[in-house]
Amino acid sequence: MAADLDRAHAFYGDLFGWGFRPTRQGHGRYTIAYTEGGVPTVGIGASSPSAGMTLPVTWTTYFAADSADEVAQRAQERGGTVAVGPLEFGSGRVAWAADPEGAVFGIWEGDLTSAWWGERRPGAPVWLELRTRDAFDAALFYGQVFGWDAQERERLDVRFEHDRVVLHIDGKAVAGLRGGALEAAPDPNVRPRWHVYFQVVDVDFVAARTVELGGSMISPPADTPYGRIAALRDPEGGIFSVAALPRT
Repeated sequence: MAADLDRAHAFYGDLFGWGFRPTRQGHGRYTIAYTEGGVPTVGIGASSPSAGMTLPVTWTTYFAADSADEVAQRAQERGGTVAVGPLEFGSGRVAWAADPEGAVFGIWEGDLTSAWWGERRPGAPVWLELRTRDAFDAALFYGQVFGWDAQERERLDVRFEHDRVVLHIDGKAVAGLRGGALEAAPDPNVRPRWHVYFQVVDVDFVAARTVELGGSMISPPADTPYGRIAALRDPEGGIFSVAALPRT
């Protein structure tokens, strides 16, 4: 969600080489970003003053659901909060919620293709990470809400590795839940939240280019067990990370 959609297009289009196509989703202007070859990768919307929507500049992690209503109900039953919805949103149904620690996430019921997840290519989301107080409590919450234990074992697997709980889908590590954010400080790096990582070829180049385009570095490029990463902020304050992950 951006405050200025044209500004977001200019920044991310330069940084990741995205192209954009307008689409009808909810209120206000909304576009789908495409990586090279015309593959859809993310959605970017702008708040609509006429609709009374004032939303923060942020990337939101969405989880697929067979029924947004059932998932939203399970989230509330387990201590989460449903802020908006479920409601009709373009070609599907959506709800915006928060887990018991306040980390915001979306629930999506609608059409999906494999192009939206799991395909490691430059400019596409490649890793999601929840930074929270207790990774195991969080794993229980999300596991129960989205029925991770009920999924096919050969497709979905949850395990502890590299000091975090990791969700694997079809043999690929796609999301991590990491504990240790113990203080509810105003620092966005500490407050419980989901972080999105985009695949890039050269983390150092992209981090430097972010600064040149008016953004900033939160954490400079560094090597991790999952590859080289950097935490960045776009010119409007939206937080994201980039990663050069091993091709597996």
